[in-house]
Amino acid sequence: MKPYLKRAWAEISLSALEANIRAISASLQGNTQIMAVVKADAYGHGEAEILQKLTQIGIRYFAVSNLDEALHVRQYCPDSDVLILGYTPPEYADTLAQNNIIQGIVSAEYACTLNARTRTPIRCHVKLDTGMGRIGITGDTPGDCADSIQDMSFLRNLKIEGIYTHFAVADMPDDPEQNAYTEAQKQFIRSVGTELMKRGVHLKHLHYLNSAGVLYHNDANSTLARVGIIMYGLAPNYPLPVPLDLKPVLSLKAVISHIKRVQPGTSISYGRTFQADHCMKIATVTVGYADGYSRLLSSKADVLVKGRRCPIVGRICMDQLMLDVSAIDDLRCGEIVTLIGQDGDEQITADELASLYGTIGYEVVCGISKRVPRIYVD
Repeated sequence: MKPYLKRAWAEISLSALEANIRAISASLQGNTQIMAVVKADAYGHGEAEILQKLTQIGIRYFAVSNLDEALHVRQYCPDSDVLILGYTPPEYADTLAQNNIIQGIVSAEYACTLNARTRTPIRCHVKLDTGMGRIGITGDTPGDCADSIQDMSFLRNLKIEGIYTHFAVADMPDDPEQNAYTEAQKQFIRSVGTELMKRGVHLKHLHYLNSAGVLYHNDANSTLARVGIIMYGLAPNYPLPVPLDLKPVLSLKAVISHIKRVQPGTSISYGRTFQADHCMKIATVTVGYADGYSRLLSSKADVLVKGRRCPIVGRICMDQLMLDVSAIDDLRCGEIVTLIGQDGDEQITADELASLYGTIGYEVVCGISKRVPRIYVD
């Protein structure tokens, strides 16, 4: 136990990661390839080990949010294609070129500025805003966008290799209006690609599938599937069923540091928001909001103790929380408990926790703090 000092730690199952990749890959159509999204420290799972595992099982395309993340990927994956999905300050144009990193082009103005800041060609994919309303070039018609991209293709120091867009509501397949919206996004970028081909602008990649797209809008025309949250075994839109057998990659565990019996009327934790109304057995657990276990879960979430759910009582503290373990016999200090993960027949997922306080599983796993060691198993 020395690596994590029997306090709080996250276990990362590399076998679960591999199983998810295999399941996702088998679901893809045509020649679509996986582009693993490893931004935000691989969604809180630890980029170094995740990258090494993904490379080992054959992933060659990676997506990140910024230059710093791209350089980290390049360190572990020297021969892979790395795409920065967002903005990189133009003063780092030479760094992009020197490290063979693909830059997302977010506007025509940005393309011109980037082109002027380097003499070495930069590999680029042009982002189209087909309905996300975030970044990317826009146009009333596919021809308008094709005009802009064709102009970019004449820039000496940009090498336009692909175009891409991002779905806004692909995770709502049970809503006909949102389905139509996603299909319109898909059709627009495909039309841009067709128009560019007519003009002699040949692209290696045209991609739009994200995790939800893979699950609910899969097709062979997207050359890459930018797989993020489902690679880590979580749902794009919990509790909507996921039509693949995915396994959560991350578990969060801690230990019991103190056990006591309390009498009716005893207050637990800050603010006295919980008072015992009968004799209870209370256990203190060595994890809190500074570890990324949200204070918003106070008196809402359960923790698995010996395979049984025990409720959190009172407010979660910075480094500790308290459980009602009255129903658990033969319990001792040092007992390992599971905050996210499986214990026996019971399971608590990051998606379940997210639903308790109105967020998404992405935020739960990304929010587990750096002071929580990641321990790699399998």
